[in-house]
Amino acid sequence: MPTGAEIRRILADRIDVQRRSVGIVVGTIGPDGRSIIAHGDLGGFDPRPVDGDTVFEIGSVTKVFTGLLLADMAARGEVALTDPVAKYLPMNVAVPERGGKAITLVDLATQTSGLPRMPDNIEPVDETNPYADYTVDEMNAFVSGYKLPRDIGTEYEYSNLGSALLGQALAHRAGKSFEALVHDRISGPLAMRSTAIELPPRLGKRLATGHNDMLEIAPNWEMPAFAGAGALHSSANDLLDLLQVTVNTNKTPLTIALAGTLATRRAIGEQETSAALGWIVTKSSNGEIAWHDGGTGGYSAFIGFHPGSRRGVVVLSNANTGVSDIGLHLLNREIPLTRVKPRHSEAAVDPSLFDTYVGRYQLAPDVVLTVLREDDALYAQFSGQPKLRLFAEGEHRFFYKDVEAAITFAAPASNRSPGLTLHRFGRDMPASRLSD
Repeated sequence: MPTGAEIRRILADRIDVQRRSVGIVVGTIGPDGRSIIAHGDLGGFDPRPVDGDTVFEIGSVTKVFTGLLLADMAARGEVALTDPVAKYLPMNVAVPERGGKAITLVDLATQTSGLPRMPDNIEPVDETNPYADYTVDEMNAFVSGYKLPRDIGTEYEYSNLGSALLGQALAHRAGKSFEALVHDRISGPLAMRSTAIELPPRLGKRLATGHNDMLEIAPNWEMPAFAGAGALHSSANDLLDLLQVTVNTNKTPLTIALAGTLATRRAIGEQETSAALGWIVTKSSNGEIAWHDGGTGGYSAFIGFHPGSRRGVVVLSNANTGVSDIGLHLLNREIPLTRVKPRHSEAAVDPSLFDTYVGRYQLAPDVVLTVLREDDALYAQFSGQPKLRLFAEGEHRFFYKDVEAAITFAAPASNRSPGLTLHRFGRDMPASRLSD
């Protein structure tokens, strides 16, 4: 496992240099204890630093909880892994069969059910919150009308639909909501007080603001029908609590279930990788790594552990740019970190040129952008907002480091630029200079 200083350098590079997140929290656990290392802030103009108790959307890391619920209910004799999922769904759901075989709970948990990644009847009202208005009835209607393209249990295909259906079936069997089932069986017994779907005010205050891959603020996702596939929120400290009982040999109410999550596996193609109950298990040079990642419109998450060394890692980010490479690298140094080419490169420009850009520019009837020079630095400030520094990547083009945006100034005429274009949100927004 890299040292704390090495992890801090990785996070600083990811946020400050590569501009791939606003705030990242790493949690590590092993025989020598646990630690939290964080860099960045909550985002959305909230300067508070992220920490081990910051709440994030964890996306498909939710599937680890769904797999553990299945293993726990099987250990209690409430279900069997080989039970048809139809047994635990409403009577009006006609789960497809093929070759005389029914889709079972273990088929869903190991992503070998034959169901597609997503149903094709999702028509979101809001593309930035795509699952919010999709209902369980719509999902059941799709499942009932779907024809399986291959035999059940023969081929891996990652299916959010299948995981959502599994979550529904387990909740239906337990007679409660998926969120209540997670609380009763996992987060409650383990005192994971920051893990939930619906956030009460005490957790909402600690929720990091999500960002898309351009580091623009992204709406939070609501996933009523896809709860078992990706609806949970959590914190690094909570997920470390889950890893602690996973890698420890001490007995807990979940000991048998935790062992069961790795006991059942199905191969993923010809790779040295298999699907367990909620985990992906990858063979690496230092032994097996069990892991899962997740992402929503504004967040990325990773959880994983190395059974041989009893070490585990959690990585949570408030941008949807992915953190799996960080998590896997921390578990095995030979797995490389990914790098992306910076969107902007800083260039040396004569500061005397800045004077030609200083002034006020009209972006909209009620929006004025003021450009100021302070010593050898150029700043831009929207009405009622803090000023942000601009960095040159050419004589006329500048970029922000605080937000994902850039400005191109029109070539100066009579020592004054007549206008500028703001590049943000995928749009080019021209603005004319206002008279002094």
